[in-house]
Amino acid sequence: MANRRLPKAMDSTTIREDADLNQDELLPSDGTRLTEQRAGEMAEQARRRGGRPSLTGDASVSPRVSFRLTPGIRDRAAVIAAREGKTISQLAREALEERVNISRGSR
Repeated sequence: MANRRLPKAMDSTTIREDADLNQDELLPSDGTRLTEQRAGEMAEQARRRGGRPSLTGDASVSPRVSFRLTPGIRDRAAVIAAREGKTISQLAREALEERVNISRGSR
């Protein structure tokens, strides 16, 4: 799973006792009563949500590469990506894969 940062607890953070969902009435934003069963389902759903799927198709984490470019190149890449129905990330990945494959052939 991706490394996630938990929010920092500060001196001003209110810490409360755990709620007894069988006794306490807690209402999430949808207005329905939060039960132990529903809380468990929500926790499981949050655990399963691990970001984007791996590019390899298995459960591994795909490595990330970050680089900087000029605003003009970024804007032109956005136009090309939109025209091709892709994200800028997909466009950049394809360009890098193509360059690596060309280099592989010239060993």
